[in-house]
Amino acid sequence: MPRLIEPLDTGEPLGPLPQEFATIMRPELPSLIKEIGIEVTRAYPEYARLLNGPNGQAVRVGVEQSLASFVDLVAEPSSSTTVRDDMCRRFGRFEAYEGRSMDTLQGAYRLGARIALRRAKKVGRTYNFSPTLMLSFADALFTYIDELESLSREGYLEVRTQSGEQSESMRRRLLHLILAGRPMARTAIAELCEQTGWVLPERVTLIAVRPPVSLDRSDTDRDVLVDLSDPQPHLLVPGDLDDARRTMLGHALLGNRAAVGATVPTAHAADSLRWARRVLEFVDAGVIDDAPVVHCDDHLITLWLLADPVLLDQLARRELAPVAGLSATRRERLVETLRIWLDTRGTAAHMGELLDVHPQTVRYRMRSLESIFGSQLVEPEARFSTEAVLRALRLRARGNGAPL
Repeated sequence: MPRLIEPLDTGEPLGPLPQEFATIMRPELPSLIKEIGIEVTRAYPEYARLLNGPNGQAVRVGVEQSLASFVDLVAEPSSSTTVRDDMCRRFGRFEAYEGRSMDTLQGAYRLGARIALRRAKKVGRTYNFSPTLMLSFADALFTYIDELESLSREGYLEVRTQSGEQSESMRRRLLHLILAGRPMARTAIAELCEQTGWVLPERVTLIAVRPPVSLDRSDTDRDVLVDLSDPQPHLLVPGDLDDARRTMLGHALLGNRAAVGATVPTAHAADSLRWARRVLEFVDAGVIDDAPVVHCDDHLITLWLLADPVLLDQLARRELAPVAGLSATRRERLVETLRIWLDTRGTAAHMGELLDVHPQTVRYRMRSLESIFGSQLVEPEARFSTEAVLRALRLRARGNGAPL
């Protein structure tokens, strides 16, 4: 039978916890952390999205650190709490940036303590904890929670004492550093993340907005970085665009024209914004159909094909060299027929419908193309190059409003 554990100082009813108590509680931490996560997100739904978002892992690490630190202090009262203290202050800053009072975080701390006490009672029955020991544990636990709340309040008040203008200025500076390109200025970014309570995500999504912008900052999530003062306004959304993010953006961008870049590793944020701005240019040129919000993911091939106009011209000269000496009219007809064939691999009848010519005319043109291009239409790599060039020229011609 497990032996009875008493506080070390029997002269003090609520004396220090015995160090061996830490050995008993440490194996309980993984499942206790999971249980606390479930109960807290059930009681405070606003934390459910936080745990499932791009900063969720950092929050979980903070919770784990807070619980592990309590056990470490029982095992060795002189253990360092630097990491724990820093994490608690960050939690307080985050609450301030989210516009909440400290009540929610305090409630979550208290709920976590009650769950931990419930677990200790369960373990205590197995190890025959004495009533005095359980009272000592409860006293130590809630004293510890008071410390966590005090540290979080420090971070909370730190943000609240800053002016909103100063905070937004630092967040814009953070956005500029992220977009500055590789290698990232990690030290400066880390400092600004610390000052603003913003957790650097692994992936980001950039959005380019066409000026003039009518966007209320309060319509965006607090972790979205925004620069509307730039001649080319833009936003940074941490992580992927889930349904909640899409709904937020749809509301925030209402009445604006915008392009959503691809979701990329944070180090490639500038590429996402460059693609988004390029898509807006293609919309203006008529290459891409206009819409209130256009997503780059729907037009990646277009971005690729038209990425380098000079290179496209060079490729076009090479791939279409066999018809360069023909008259403009005949060249245009043959190239259009070739494009339709590469697109469809259709029959003469089908291609004739698309070209609005007789099938016999299609057969005649195809024999001419086979004679002129030879193996270029047979070898897979050569055929792919020709098809890519023709698709790119077609897209560009659409923007120019001119024939291919």
